[in-house]
Amino acid sequence: MPDAAANPAADGEIVLDVADLSTQFRAGSATLRAVERVSFQLRRGRTLCIVGESGSGKSMTARSILRIVPHPGRITSGAIRFTPQGGGGPCVDLATLPAKGRQIRAIRGRDIAMVFQEPMTSLSPIHRIGWQIGEALLAHGLATRREAMARAVALLRQVEIPDPESAVARYPFEFSGGMRQRAMIAMALACNPKVLIADEPTTALDVTTQAEILRLIARLQQAHGLAVLFITHDMGVVAQIADDVLVMYQGEVVERADVQTLFAAPQHPYTRKLLDSARRLGMAAPSARVPRPPAAPVLQVRGLSVTYPGERRFLRPSRPGVAAVRNLDLDLFEGENLGIVGESGSGKTTLGSALIRVLRPSAGRIDYTPREGGQLELAGADRAGLRRAHRQIRMVFQDPFASLNPRMTVGQCIGEPLLVNGLMHGAVLAARVGALLELVGLPAAAQTRYPHAFSGGQRQRIVIARALALDPRLIIADEPTSALDVTLRSQILDLLLALQPKLGLSFILISHDLGVIRYFCDRIAVMYRGEIVETGPAEALCGAPSHAYTRALLAAVPEADPARRNLIGVAG
Repeated sequence: MPDAAANPAADGEIVLDVADLSTQFRAGSATLRAVERVSFQLRRGRTLCIVGESGSGKSMTARSILRIVPHPGRITSGAIRFTPQGGGGPCVDLATLPAKGRQIRAIRGRDIAMVFQEPMTSLSPIHRIGWQIGEALLAHGLATRREAMARAVALLRQVEIPDPESAVARYPFEFSGGMRQRAMIAMALACNPKVLIADEPTTALDVTTQAEILRLIARLQQAHGLAVLFITHDMGVVAQIADDVLVMYQGEVVERADVQTLFAAPQHPYTRKLLDSARRLGMAAPSARVPRPPAAPVLQVRGLSVTYPGERRFLRPSRPGVAAVRNLDLDLFEGENLGIVGESGSGKTTLGSALIRVLRPSAGRIDYTPREGGQLELAGADRAGLRRAHRQIRMVFQDPFASLNPRMTVGQCIGEPLLVNGLMHGAVLAARVGALLELVGLPAAAQTRYPHAFSGGQRQRIVIARALALDPRLIIADEPTSALDVTLRSQILDLLLALQPKLGLSFILISHDLGVIRYFCDRIAVMYRGEIVETGPAEALCGAPSHAYTRALLAAVPEADPARRNLIGVAG
C-alpha cells in the first residue's frame, strides 16, 4: 500500500480501536475461544494485515467488528471503538450494540464495508450486478433508484470493469472470477466507507488477477483515504501491501510489528515458521526436485480439443460455443511431476477433466500406458475402458470441504473406491483404510469420525488417502493447495513428494501458484486461452521464460520481501 510519505491521509487519525476483544462459541458445556483478547488500531490511509493459518481467528475477528458472528458465537469481552466521521463524530463501541439493531445496521456497508473471500457465494445469483451494488445505497437512504444505478455504473468504471453501462445488467455467473471480485469491491465502496475489511479477497485468483486487485485496492485507498484491514494467509501478499502486520495463532495475537520489522526480525516461533514456509515456496528458493533420467511415457496427448457447446435462447441472442482447449499436445513420463499453470479461464481445469474423461474431448487422442502394459486410448474409450483407467488415474480436487460427503465417515469416504470396485469389504477394508490414513500422517482411529471434525489441511490429507486407495499410477491434482495456508501447503506438497517413490506415482499438478509449481514439478506447461504457449524444465522456464505471457505471470508473483515490492502500483 502507499507509504505514509506518499499518502496525505497516512498520518491520519485512528478510525477503529479494538481493545481486548474476545469472541467465544458455546456448545453445551464446551467453549471454543475463537478470538482471545485481541487488540489493534486501524488508521486512516494505512493497511493492517492480519495473517495466520486456517482457524487462527482472522475471519472471526473481522466478523466480530461487524457483529456478524454466526450463532452460537458471541462477543464476551472487549471494546470495538469506531469513530464514524473520522474524528468529527461521536465514538461508538460496536461491541455494545445489538447485533441486529438499527444502529449497527446503519454502520454496516455505509461506514465499514467488507469484501468476502468467495464472491460467487457472496453475490446473489438471481439479481443483476447493478441492483446488488445499488442496494446498499437504497437501504441507507442515500440515493433514489435512478441515482443508485448511475452510481453503480460509476463504481464499475472505477474498478475498471469493461463497458460498465452494460455490465450493470449482467448476472454474477456472466463475470469471470476477477470481475466478480471487482464487483464485490464496487459494492463495498458504494457508500464511501471509512474502513474496508478484505477477507482473503485474492486467495482463489491467479497471480495476474491478484496483482490487479491489489493495485486496485491500493489506488482506491489512496484516493479515498481508506483504513484497510486485509486478512490473508499469503506472506507474499503481506510483504507487498502491508504497513503493519498482526500475526494470529489459535485465536490470539502472537506478534505485531510494522511490515519491515516483522520480515527482518520475526520474534515468535510461529511467525518464523510462516516466513520459512513462504520462502520455501518462493520463486527464489531452490526446487525440491532433482533432475531425473529419461523414462517411458505414461500419458501422450495429441491434438486435444474441448469445446463447450453454444446455447440457443428464446428472444435473446444465442451464445456461441467456447473452445476451452485447442489442439493441445502433452507428454507425461513415468515418475515425473508435470505442472500446468495459467490464469483463470486458460483451460487448466478443463484439460484435467478431459484427461480423466469427466469431459469428453471434441477432438484428439489421449493415450495412457497402464501399469500392466499395453495402451488405452481414453478420448474414445467405452465404459469398461474408463473403469479400468480410473483405477490407475485418480484426481485430487481443490476444495477438501466440498470433496468429502459430510454424511459419510472418513472411513466410508476413503474406502468407497475399494467398495465400489468390489475389491475389499468388512475388516479387510477397515484395515486398508487405517493403513492409508497412517500413510498420510493421520491416526487409523480417525476413520470413525466425520469430515467436519478435521481442519482444512487434515481434510486434504483424507482426500489424498482416498485418491491412493486403488494404488494409482497417475494422480491429477487440480489446485490441491490453493485453499490452504502456507504452512499446510508446504506440508501437503512434501507429503506427496515423500509418497511418490514409495508408490511409483506420476503427477499432473494444476495450479495458478508458480511458487508451488516450481517447488513440486520437473517440467512446466504454461496455458493461455486454451493453448500451451510454453513448455520446459521448471528451473529453466522460471529462470529464462521465452513467451511474453510466461514473463507476465512470473512478474506478477508477489515476493515475500517488503524491501522488494515487485507489483507496480502497490509499492509506495
